[in-house]
Amino acid sequence: MMRTVYAATLVTVGWLSVCAPAQAAGEPAKTAQAAGGQVLTDQKGMTLYTFDKDASGKSACNGPCATNWPPLVASADAKPMGKYTVITRDDGVRQWAYSGKPLYTWAKDAKPGDTTGDGVNSVWHVAKP
Repeated sequence: MMRTVYAATLVTVGWLSVCAPAQAAGEPAKTAQAAGGQVLTDQKGMTLYTFDKDASGKSACNGPCATNWPPLVASADAKPMGKYTVITRDDGVRQWAYSGKPLYTWAKDAKPGDTTGDGVNSVWHVAKP
């Protein structure tokens, strides 16, 4: 009996390890409906933003800025897909970009669907597909 349970556990663990990469390989963002139309969100449903001061696929939001506007971090093995690319920030962290624009969340958005960062200082905007 114990050998059967052990064998079943190994099969299950093996199956999960095969399935896990496929789940992680999806696009880094999703599209959601907001008051102003469709927006990009992270996997938790939090609105993503772009920063007007970013240029040529490089993030200009570092230090305290990145505390308020956390970058959408890309894993070490993340690969570009479609309009999504990966940039390397000044601190060495890899960040997702959409159509060449680095993506961020806003620390003051409290729940999925919030868009309170749109228009902040006239340089932050919801990311749209």
